[in-house]
Amino acid sequence: MARVRYGARTEAEISAARAARSRLPDIWSTGVAALWETDPEAVAAVLPPPLKPTGSPLVRVSISQVGMPGYPLGAGSFAVAAAHDGVEGWYPLVMPMTHERALTGGREVFGEPKKLGEVTLEREGDLIRAVLARHGIAFVEVRGTVSGELPPPEPAPRTDFYVKFLPAVDGSGFDAEPVLVHCVRHEKVRRLQRVTGEVVLRESPYDPVADLPVRRLLGITLGEKTGDQRGRVVERVDARALLPYVHQRYDDPLHVHDGPPEGSL
Repeated sequence: MARVRYGARTEAEISAARAARSRLPDIWSTGVAALWETDPEAVAAVLPPPLKPTGSPLVRVSISQVGMPGYPLGAGSFAVAAAHDGVEGWYPLVMPMTHERALTGGREVFGEPKKLGEVTLEREGDLIRAVLARHGIAFVEVRGTVSGELPPPEPAPRTDFYVKFLPAVDGSGFDAEPVLVHCVRHEKVRRLQRVTGEVVLRESPYDPVADLPVRRLLGITLGEKTGDQRGRVVERVDARALLPYVHQRYDDPLHVHDGPPEGSL
């Protein structure tokens, strides 16, 4: 009988897949990053417990083209500064990706808020335009002019915070206790340039980042970088306290609560 491809993989096949993943070369990306101060109350409003605001109400957006083997990937992140248990880092609200392959591992393993979207990074001479778009709405646009070289920073770790959860089958909450994940990225930058420009946030009912406006732009850069990431569960999260925030993960805020009505088949 021909092999049934949905059948179980052998231990040798599983081991070979793990070994191939561990031998991946450095994957370099070219990306725009913008940093700004926003309203402190807006940052506090989007942070689920046990995350807390830092001393600065910062927003960081990154829009990158990644040199994935076999196909290019557009990857974006819109994150706010956050702190947990003495560690400062970033809490992403939305992470648009251009391919399904980039979604599954991040969402299912780390709890990243990844969604399919359009990620554009264009350069014509010194002119730069980078866009995050979904449902036909360019909800973030960074545009400007490359205005000089910057010294690449030393390799350094960066922590992102994710909440990993599994919505309940009956729509009543969660099927397992949610967990807080610390994901530590070690980044290496080989080139960094200053960009003089602006950040435009547009209204979107699906990605309402316009609620975190640019009050003071701290900088825009264009860089080439690579890195790796390691995640670990650091804390169980109170399900009742988290429930008011799970709508952040979905386009339809009722999605997580749409289990079958009581008594239905």
